[in-house]
Amino acid sequence: MSSLESWALRSHTADGTTHPTYRKGSGPGVIVIHEIPGITPAVLEFAEGVVSSGFTVVMPSLFGRPGAAATVLESVRSIASICVSREFSMFALGRTTPVAGWLRSLARELHEELGGPGVGVVGMCMTGGFALAMLADAPVAAPVLAQPASPAPLGKARGADLGLSPADLASVKAKVAAGCQVLGLRYKDDPAVGTRFDTLRRELGANFIAVEFPGRKHATLTEHRQQAGVDRVLSFFDEKLKAAHK
Repeated sequence: MSSLESWALRSHTADGTTHPTYRKGSGPGVIVIHEIPGITPAVLEFAEGVVSSGFTVVMPSLFGRPGAAATVLESVRSIASICVSREFSMFALGRTTPVAGWLRSLARELHEELGGPGVGVVGMCMTGGFALAMLADAPVAAPVLAQPASPAPLGKARGADLGLSPADLASVKAKVAAGCQVLGLRYKDDPAVGTRFDTLRRELGANFIAVEFPGRKHATLTEHRQQAGVDRVLSFFDEKLKAAHK
């Protein structure tokens, strides 16, 4: 089993907020944003695969205990901390999560160091839409939305919402119209995703690439890992970050 001991522990500060980060690998930069409850062994396994494919991976630890298993207790602890934090917005409509500013700063720093066409980003579950929020105002060239589940799909409006302010949605649409593709993954009957894939298709058009699997499971890249989904993410990064850099 992979261990965080082989990762370099660092930190990033932006707008007075500091979070620890874990870094490993070489090559173009990819930011892997963990899901609830945190950097679990399954998230780490996915990140190790990205490293092995020739990328520099940075994993911010935004909540939870890094390395802890994805138990019910760990999830409850993480959700409780998220609900009282001003960095996250789990229920608001038409609003970009405040932590997006910190993540954008991290992406700028990584891109400034490594160069290339931009960085890759993977968001998962509650953080799935964060990759899209980063695209609005950061050098992101390969955004991946794995089962985006925020805002919480309580009602039709929230289930369809992308978690972006009107200004950020306009910026994302302009970048996508200019050629930036967005990759999305989900299980087709996953209730946590709501109808966001319909919204993404409508707002982003043909440059939204949907990878969908049958069933009602949730975590496409981690706890309910679909190897075909992992492979598609890695090929997306190869195309957008490596091939574009040649």
